Amino acid sequence: MDRGLFFVIGDFFNTFGSAAAAARAVEAGRKPRRGDLKKLGIDPAAFGRIGRF
Repeated sequence: MDRGLFFVIGDFFNTFGSAAAAARAVEAGRKPRRGDLKKLGIDPAAFGRIGRF
């Protein structure tokens, strides 16, 4: 499976964008978007069960 350099770079920025969006949502006290959590390998249902400290 030969993915080009531009695909790898684009995928990196896409993942970084999802991480930034999820972090902003958590900081604002909101639940991150389901797609952002999935892109980061986090189960959205499990994330919903996390409580505040």
